[in-house]
Amino acid sequence: MIIHHPLLGPRDAAEFYVLGDAALIDRPDGQAEDAAERFYGYLYLRDNPAGEHRELWYHEQGDRSWLVVTRDTLTHEIKKVELARDVALQKGRGQ
Repeated sequence: MIIHHPLLGPRDAAEFYVLGDAALIDRPDGQAEDAAERFYGYLYLRDNPAGEHRELWYHEQGDRSWLVVTRDTLTHEIKKVELARDVALQKGRGQ
């Protein structure tokens, strides 16, 4: 499988480590009153969709960047690749 890295171009998937659901970017507020409940969901509850899914990939054998890869879990077709930093910044601006 080839991943089209936004900065480096096409790279083999073997260069990457997959962390899982990209929802991990949305870390709960540890100071919130319901922080324990939120962290339980954050740490232990994961979706396992059949179809399009956003995942965190780490470019371990390259520039060590984090990517958000949107791919179809049934066909492994990659639909979109973004730098995780950019995704996190967009979420921080409420987009």
